[in-house]
Amino acid sequence: MKFTELKKFLSEGGSGAFLLAGEDAYFLSNAEAIIKKAFLQMPELNFASFDGENLKGQNIQKLTDALSAFPFMAEKRVVKVSEFYPSESDYERYLKPFFAKFPETAVLIIVNTQAKKGAADLKRKAGINYVDCGKADEEEVTRWIYLTLKRAGISADVGVCMNIARYCLCNMSRVSIETQKIIIYKEGKGTLTESEAEELVYKDADYRIYEMTGAVAAKNYSRFYEIADELTGKGMDGMAVLNSLFSYLRNLVTAASSDKSDSELARILGMKEYGVKRSREQARYLGVARAEKLCSLIYGAISGVKCGSLTQDSAFKLVCSQIFFTV
Repeated sequence: MKFTELKKFLSEGGSGAFLLAGEDAYFLSNAEAIIKKAFLQMPELNFASFDGENLKGQNIQKLTDALSAFPFMAEKRVVKVSEFYPSESDYERYLKPFFAKFPETAVLIIVNTQAKKGAADLKRKAGINYVDCGKADEEEVTRWIYLTLKRAGISADVGVCMNIARYCLCNMSRVSIETQKIIIYKEGKGTLTESEAEELVYKDADYRIYEMTGAVAAKNYSRFYEIADELTGKGMDGMAVLNSLFSYLRNLVTAASSDKSDSELARILGMKEYGVKRSREQARYLGVARAEKLCSLIYGAISGVKCGSLTQDSAFKLVCSQIFFTV
C-alpha cells in the first residue's frame, strides 16, 4: 500500500507486521508515528526496538521473543526493527513459521531504507503489510498538498498545488514544511492564490537552476538574469551558479541520451527519479544539441577561471552573453 493508504488500512482493522520501505524520510517517520499512535500504550513498558544488523541467525529469536511477550495493561506490544535484511535461509527458518502464527497482541514495524542484494524480499512475504515509503511522484504530492490544505480550511487550485510540489522537487519533508507555513499564513481560511504560493514557498536551488534552463530554452533573457540575481543574492557566487548550471545540463544531456528507465538512471546519476523525468522533458524542450553546446561553453568558462585566463565575474558574464547571443 502507499503511505497515503495507511490510515484507512488501520481504521479498517489492519494490524500485525508492517514493512516501511523506501528513501523518503517524511513518509518513513510519519508512517511509524501513525502506527504507534494506533496501537502503542505506555511505551516505557510496551515498546522495544532492535538494530537489524544484530539480528542474524539465532539472534533473530531475540526479535520473535520480544514479539511474543505479553503487553502490560494494553492490547498490543509494539516492536520496531531498523534496517532488517534477513537472508532467505534465515527467513525460512526463523521468521516464516513465526509469521504464520503471528501473535494477535503484537505489532511489528520494520523500517528499511535500502534494498540489499541476497536478502529475503520481505514485501512479498505472507503476513507482512508492505507500506511504500519511496519518493512520491508529482501527482501524488500535488494531491497530498491539495487535501492537506483543504482539511485545514484552505482552498487551492490543483495547478497552484502542483507548483508547490515542483518548487520543492517533490521532497515530502520540504513539502510538509512549506504547506504548514501556508496554513499558518492563511490562518486556516480563504483561497491560496498562485501569487501567494510564489511568494511564500521557498524554491529549492535545484528548481531555480531548472527555471534558469527553461529561460534559456525560451530565450527569456530578463527571466534568466532575474533568477541568477536571486541565487547570487542568497550566497551563491557566479562560479557556483555556473557549476550548478553545468552539472544540471550535463545530467540533462545524459538523461535525454540514455535508454535506461527513470529509476535506473536516477540511481546511476545520484538523482531523484522525479528529477530524471523532468530533465528528459526539459531536454526535449531545449534540444539535446543545444544543451551539448551549452555544456561545452560553460565548461570552457569554468576551465578559464581555473587556469587564470578569466575572472569569476568575467566568466559568468561571458557565458550569459553567449547563451543568448551566440549559442
